[in-house]
Amino acid sequence: MNDIVDTAARGQAPAAPAASRERTVGQRTPLIDGIEKVTGRARYTADLPFGETLVGRILRSPIAHGLIRGIDTTAARAIPGVRAVVTGEDFAAPYGVIPIAQNEWPLARDKVRYRGEPVAAVAAVDESTAGAALAAIVLDIEPLPAYFHAAEARAADAVLLHEKKAGNIEREVDQSFGDVDAGFAAANLVCEQTFHYAEVAHGQIELNAAVAAYEPECDRLTTHSVTQVPYYLHLTLARCLGMDGSRIRVVKPFVGGGFGHRVEPLNFEMITALLARAAGGTVKMALSREECFLTHRGRPETDIRLKLGLKTTGEITAVDCEIVQRGGAYGGYGLVTILYAGALLHALYTVPAVKYRGYRVYTNTPPCGAMRGHGAVDVRHAFESLLDTMAGELRLDPFAVRRANLIAPPYRTLNDLQVNSYGLSACLDWVEAASDWKKRLGKLPRGRGLGLACSHYVSGSAKPVHWSGEPHAVINLKLDFDGGITILTGASDIGQGSSTLLAQIVAEVLSLPLARIRVIATDSALTPKDNGSYSSRVSFMVGNAALRAAQEMKRVLVAAAAKRLEVQPDDIEWDGEHCRVSGTDRGLDFAAAVDAALVDTGTLIVKGTWSTPPETQGGKFRGAAVGSTAGFSYAAQVVEVSVDEDTGAVTVERVWVAHDCGFAINPLAVEGQVQGAVWMGMGQALSEETQYHEGLPLRPSMLDYRIPTIVESPPIEVKLVESHDPLGPFGAKEASEGSLHSFAPALTNAICNAIGIRLTELPASPDRVLEAIQTRKRKERLRASAAALTHGAPVGG
Repeated sequence: MNDIVDTAARGQAPAAPAASRERTVGQRTPLIDGIEKVTGRARYTADLPFGETLVGRILRSPIAHGLIRGIDTTAARAIPGVRAVVTGEDFAAPYGVIPIAQNEWPLARDKVRYRGEPVAAVAAVDESTAGAALAAIVLDIEPLPAYFHAAEARAADAVLLHEKKAGNIEREVDQSFGDVDAGFAAANLVCEQTFHYAEVAHGQIELNAAVAAYEPECDRLTTHSVTQVPYYLHLTLARCLGMDGSRIRVVKPFVGGGFGHRVEPLNFEMITALLARAAGGTVKMALSREECFLTHRGRPETDIRLKLGLKTTGEITAVDCEIVQRGGAYGGYGLVTILYAGALLHALYTVPAVKYRGYRVYTNTPPCGAMRGHGAVDVRHAFESLLDTMAGELRLDPFAVRRANLIAPPYRTLNDLQVNSYGLSACLDWVEAASDWKKRLGKLPRGRGLGLACSHYVSGSAKPVHWSGEPHAVINLKLDFDGGITILTGASDIGQGSSTLLAQIVAEVLSLPLARIRVIATDSALTPKDNGSYSSRVSFMVGNAALRAAQEMKRVLVAAAAKRLEVQPDDIEWDGEHCRVSGTDRGLDFAAAVDAALVDTGTLIVKGTWSTPPETQGGKFRGAAVGSTAGFSYAAQVVEVSVDEDTGAVTVERVWVAHDCGFAINPLAVEGQVQGAVWMGMGQALSEETQYHEGLPLRPSMLDYRIPTIVESPPIEVKLVESHDPLGPFGAKEASEGSLHSFAPALTNAICNAIGIRLTELPASPDRVLEAIQTRKRKERLRASAAALTHGAPVGG
């Protein structure tokens, strides 16, 4: 007992009451990597100091569809300074993020399917030599008919892009829940509309890059890349290179944005690795902006036919939806995207009957994939737009229609999605009040209008892409003699602040200051496997794993302190930097508790794991896993616009958005994520679109691909609604995607309110808006002419 007194005398004072300690979660906390980013100290893949490396370059197909008859690399190999030349024949297997849809080779093999597809690659001592080597490669490609739109590819006489894919359909979905016919029969109003959405790209700031180092003496490969999911890249490198996974190391440095572009392995990553192995050294591949657009994986061009039934009260009686997506040349995430589009017709409102048909179509354009708000952005625009149209016909306020269909949790949807928390009602209340909707709607000057829309999204997929039986998320915590807690995580922080969130959770559970917490992430040699940063899964799933790991570390520390103080663990009051025996002044400071915990064991490493409960993993029908999640976020949004009817230009004046994030672990980061989602939705809604001429991208630069700048960015007022999900860490759930979905429909609803024109195509670019205005004027003139003829009056001046 004397040593305890002595250590207390050396400054190990009794613990302060827990109530006096400030919380870590729920506090506006600067990101722990923020200083590196704003000072320029952060090292991204292309910045890494590898010394002299070989330069990797890719040769791309000049045609959109053709049979590869030959690739002659003889002259290229003979150029001094060329260290490696590779083609599709050098890879062991094709790849694809979905195990049942692996039909893409990193370098085209037998056939090219889009203009710009990689067909060969070189590694050389410098850029000029690499360029000369590419120019020396001779391609012999026999052209085939090419199809740049879904309708062309689905034609009866169209050549198949992939064998055994009849009609060039990658995936066809046909789902029906409830009695749709009875639902429409019970409706007082039934409306049907078609919509068209341009293809859009992610527009991440950081260009694609990878550095691969191969050690021929021991057959080991280390790859640094911009990936959002190092685990998927690790698996794919092993598959495509025919290597044992134990000989591969994948490291993700700082990443300058992803938004889904990097959520699946990308061809340049495997190409860089193969070049490194062929050259027996280190190869750096840095793509141009045009090459990033060709790599693509964006949101597909989409056509939607939607039919809704409503009662006079605004209650939805039935939904009938058909969606066709132009998926591009390869599978990628395509089958998931088309399933998401149908799955998320559910879980925002109560809907008693839904019929959905979806078609994902192969075309000779760059492959589409996952993009922020994966699968559901376009169909949410269609749904909220048609809902507003019908509200107008029924003379119902748009808020009243939404409120007529609110969910009361816990709730099981027709397609077996579980809703445990639901803050949409509070979201609606706030945006209605904040925008002064009741006083201002219909009273603004012509050309100015307000629009409302709602949305939701998943907090991670309840079933992982690679079903292995492993936990969905794993966190290791390390504690050593220095008293620092190191979080070891495979989760990728791609700018969303997930590393900060994990540090906050661990600090909160252990009642320690953030200064004691260090995060080491995404190095397969050091950190546990994580399923990746996609579908807003990290906060919910990895956050729960961090919570459990911290609880286990606290249990170990409390037990050690109790042993040192010769009491039971239940007698210990833990307050992080101090602990004490309840009801006494006997205690230890944190350093002494750590010393006690290390006795006989040395360095402590504890693990926390988390998996989604079975009841949240969807139903048993085909495709049921897609859309299932442990927690849905919800959002309501009001947008105010002004429209110049002479030019068609639309200006977003102000946005009010309320987002149900369950609980804001870091309100500062959450608000930023919500604003970013709104801003990204604004890009798709107003200006962004990819376009092709015979497969050639027409907008492959930031000058031509119009992403909004700070000049176009309006004030975005954010309200965080906290519904406290019972499964989320501290009640938290998704915060960075849900609000994207509701911007576009709120915008076009506002345009309709401003000038009386309902837009059914996006983006709402000035040319489209002006064409709609002129079309209306032509129709008005025709009606006037017809009326004049009917009444015998002269027509014209």
